[in-house]
Amino acid sequence: MSQKFKKLQNKNDESTAYGKWFATAVYDQHFIETEQLADFIQTQASVKKSDIKAVLDELGSAMKHFFELGQKVRLDGIGIFKVGFSSIGASSKDDCGAANITTRRVLFQPESQRVVVGQTTNKQGKIVQKYVIAKTLVKDVVFEETYDTNMQPESESGGTTGGGTTGGGTNTGGNTGGNNGGGGDDTGEND
Repeated sequence: MSQKFKKLQNKNDESTAYGKWFATAVYDQHFIETEQLADFIQTQASVKKSDIKAVLDELGSAMKHFFELGQKVRLDGIGIFKVGFSSIGASSKDDCGAANITTRRVLFQPESQRVVVGQTTNKQGKIVQKYVIAKTLVKDVVFEETYDTNMQPESESGGTTGGGTTGGGTNTGGNTGGNNGGGGDDTGEND
């Protein structure tokens, strides 16, 4: 199996990447629901599907509980979840408060690991490793172009195309599509 993509041309004449082509992620039109996730996990572990489903069903309320306490939640092998929000600016410190908070969202920082991709010798004769920071969840994902007309990029309101959020969207062809609070790499290569 592989993550599918289609080739899309940047048609924004105000963009510095105007006319360039980008590989853009496309998705099947249905979601994997808790039931299917529990089914799959059951085949990988010695736990019954009903127990897995019960835990997954409780995960959302458990995360909400800790978010309300101002905590970040780290799921091993997945990453860190935390609350983020936007607020309206106030003219004075006294006028700024919880009432100024507008949009609430959950921020996700994927777990990452340092992957050595080679080594060189510096001018002093020391061996220096070249590495990238790979996101654990996607470091081994295989990519494949698709021509399936049922698979489409999500709209900009869905947040996956346009600003580079698919790792080279149709706007500027960005590496990560936003600030996820971590990562980057020292070699200039993408994950």
